[in-house]
Amino acid sequence: MKHVYLMPGMAASSLIFEHIKLPENEFTLHYLEWIIPHKQESLTSYVSRLLKLVTHKNPVLIGVSFGGIIVQEMAKLIAVDKLILISTVKSNKEFPRRMRFSRRLGLHKIFPTSLVESFDVLSNYSFGIAPKKIEMYKKYLSVNSSVYLDWALDTIINWDQEESLPGVIHIHGDADPVFPIKYINDCIVIPKGAHVMIVNRYRWFNEHLPELILS
Repeated sequence: MKHVYLMPGMAASSLIFEHIKLPENEFTLHYLEWIIPHKQESLTSYVSRLLKLVTHKNPVLIGVSFGGIIVQEMAKLIAVDKLILISTVKSNKEFPRRMRFSRRLGLHKIFPTSLVESFDVLSNYSFGIAPKKIEMYKKYLSVNSSVYLDWALDTIINWDQEESLPGVIHIHGDADPVFPIKYINDCIVIPKGAHVMIVNRYRWFNEHLPELILS
């Protein structure tokens, strides 16, 4: 039996995985949720606290977007059977120019996280969702803490991983507006896959994840 732990994207709940169904005789799914960071908490400290929720040895870790960064950091601290990344980056070299620019100038610190009660602001920043699609995804965003968002934005922008971890499986859409495909290397490309393809292209994942995990 493979124990598969799934980490959602920034500010999202594990509901983004609600349509992911793997054969129950081979896989057990475990859903991770965001916790509120301590003041000025390091990424390693935060990940160490999250790892208390991972109770099986050599798990399969799957992370979406910022959750993909989190599971990569987990894999630095524990042995994993497989590390699968979706709609994310394998190093800061895959960041789009705007993120690298923000890192140099600290522009991300200007983002009004105190206004997170406005779903329009949060959803667009987290998912790159067009306004007409906001209602579709509203239920998936669950963390509206400015403490968390300030920490998350700063942690993403300042992520210091410069080289990909070995053996990573990276799945990425060629229509991702958050992490454009032109900056991404060595991945399985999903045609017309957007940043939220874990939600709206779940059939692809249900069909292919078992083979990717067991390969």
